[in-house]
Amino acid sequence: MVLGLLALWLIWTSIAQIIDSNRRSDLQAARDMAGQFVQQALTQQSKRMKDGLAQPAVQAALEAGDTALAAKLLGAAWPQLQTSTILPPDLSEAYAQLPKSGFGRLAVAEAALFENKTTHRVVRTAQGPQLALAAPARVGDRLVGVAYVEVALTELTSGLSTVAEVKDSYLALRQGNVPLWERGDKTFLEDAERYGTTLPQSHLRMLMGASKPPHGVFGLDAVPSLVLAFVCLGVVYVLWRLSRAPLTLQLRRASPNAETAPTLSEMAALEPPPEAPKLALEIKAPPPPPPVSIDAGIFRAYDIRGVVGQSLDPNVASLIGHAIGSVMHDKGLQDIVVGRDGRLSGQAMVDGLIEGLRKAGRNVIDIGMVPTPVVYFGAYHLRTGTCVSVTGSHNPSDYNGFKIVIGGETLSGDAIVDLYNRIVERRLYASASYGTVTSRDISGDYVYRISTDVQLGQRLKVVVDAGNGVAGEIGPRVLEAIGAEVEELYCEIDGNFPNHHPDPSEPHNLEDLIKMVQRRGADLGIAFDGDGDRLGVVTRDGENIYADRLLMLFAADVLERNPGAVIVYDVKCTGRLPSHILRNGGSPLMWKTGHSLIKAKMRETGAELAGEMSGHFFFAERWYGFDDGIYAAARLLEILASAYDSPDEVLRALPKGVSTPEIKVPAPNGDPHAFVERFREMAHFEGGRLSTIDGLRVDWPDGWGLIRASNTTPVLVMRFDADDQAALSRIEGAFRTQLLALKPDLLLPF
Repeated sequence: MVLGLLALWLIWTSIAQIIDSNRRSDLQAARDMAGQFVQQALTQQSKRMKDGLAQPAVQAALEAGDTALAAKLLGAAWPQLQTSTILPPDLSEAYAQLPKSGFGRLAVAEAALFENKTTHRVVRTAQGPQLALAAPARVGDRLVGVAYVEVALTELTSGLSTVAEVKDSYLALRQGNVPLWERGDKTFLEDAERYGTTLPQSHLRMLMGASKPPHGVFGLDAVPSLVLAFVCLGVVYVLWRLSRAPLTLQLRRASPNAETAPTLSEMAALEPPPEAPKLALEIKAPPPPPPVSIDAGIFRAYDIRGVVGQSLDPNVASLIGHAIGSVMHDKGLQDIVVGRDGRLSGQAMVDGLIEGLRKAGRNVIDIGMVPTPVVYFGAYHLRTGTCVSVTGSHNPSDYNGFKIVIGGETLSGDAIVDLYNRIVERRLYASASYGTVTSRDISGDYVYRISTDVQLGQRLKVVVDAGNGVAGEIGPRVLEAIGAEVEELYCEIDGNFPNHHPDPSEPHNLEDLIKMVQRRGADLGIAFDGDGDRLGVVTRDGENIYADRLLMLFAADVLERNPGAVIVYDVKCTGRLPSHILRNGGSPLMWKTGHSLIKAKMRETGAELAGEMSGHFFFAERWYGFDDGIYAAARLLEILASAYDSPDEVLRALPKGVSTPEIKVPAPNGDPHAFVERFREMAHFEGGRLSTIDGLRVDWPDGWGLIRASNTTPVLVMRFDADDQAALSRIEGAFRTQLLALKPDLLLPF
């Protein structure tokens, strides 16, 4: 019976897999066909630009300096033309019209000059998105201007409606994160991002997505499932034949004559005896179990974190895993990636976590001891969309915790609280069978993925200080793979952190790195935190380049390819950052501190880049949008290696004022949130503009100050930034006066 049901299950899943495979093949063919239509449209528009500029009448107008006539003649026979103009070679006219004219036009024109050919990009206009083309306008070899036209977007997308539609799928044309054309079910968008393909020599991508492929029984594909099904059916048939053998033998031995046939009593003897009647028993339900005791304080704003042996142990980890698995069950998610950092308690916490996940029937892929961004990468690479990194991040060695992603969404706020409520209310799903556990090593895939995206134009020598954190093994491997010469400092993984605390946001933790960079004559010093999701940088001159200044460099680079993109930064970043983003054609957005909060805001706004003062950097352009200190280091070296100036000169040129690092003060009564709330209610700052996005930030024309509650440790976090030392001292004094008015014995280091 069981084998027969198994055979039917195998046949059903194999048929479902074959149907899904055919559907995906049809969808891939549709995606490729759509890409060909778009490529043909771009080629046709580029040819129109080339042929138009070569017209004798246009050349005569250009030679005579009549750019208005040249532009009119250029666009005279251009279908769906919206705008045609000839910009001066220095693009002064385009720059003068900013920001009203938009940054897209300028970006296309600059690209045409830089690449010395026709370039194209979809730009935002008052009439909606348009296809823009620009090309150098020459008379002979003499550059006389830049030809710029805008045509209706339908010139690019009209052919897409003829592409065959595939049931239960999603197909889209995108530039960056902006959809230009889309069709189908948008719930498959996340899957579509993974299966997107970039169209050659353009900023466009064709995306395709579909529902997740059905899981084969025992992980088998369609053909092995069918083979196993027929084997099971064969065994069932053999067993059925064997079960019939005794009765057949008796009938053959029996005489065909009625006189020798078995009597009714003899036949009855062959029947099994009837079962005895069952007694009905009254079974009372057991009393409900008592509520679970677990420390609510470990469930923080954007992860779970506590002290091992006090608020955390393997049993608590198992309950957390069971709660995560229950949420996955509610969302229809089966597989999850789990990894850990190098802390001494890590393996015990992972064992407990996996036990709880398996109780909920979830299948666990254990990728071992790796940095947190490699765990995030695993969720994409292994196509689970769900992962947990067991890590204490930059906290002391006796801490540990859990950073959680479910269905592509990093848990924070109410979602973290819901895990706690599920545990104490015993709302935990208990599966009839335990989930599976498999081990995978994806570190090589991570290195390969980054090294195929980033390669240095020239060799740079860097010193890497991992602070004995988990990034000490794979961080140097990645930087060497992209072409850097790497000197290692404290890269041996040791959960005791014997040399210094792995927190690059604290300047004193960078002292040994600065000395090593100078001693080795390196171009740069790179520091990672305990789980590798944060980045610190020092120059050969010994300067600590704060993360908000690094974000300026990253933003300028990303905006070259994505004009107008949203750049998210946290409340602790310098006031010079938003103006720098604006000057480079971007849209700055300040938001709350916290990796999961920043990622949620990126998803909401479609931002291409984000960063925090603590050293978290989130690249959605060319990467997956999660915080990754190792990938950020690779992108930084890519920028510096392509620059004409030395790394020191490039970093020194970034806008800079006078600022403090993060100042951390123990919170009164160990409750930073309550203190900040009271301070926000009573504080008054003359002439300042108050922002309460996260804590209290006060901006003046020449600087700003901030106080907020840490969500990971019981401290108050402050920072001050100004144009000069006098302004900085004035702002610090204003905050000091207000703080001491609320708490006279508060110990302030300024």
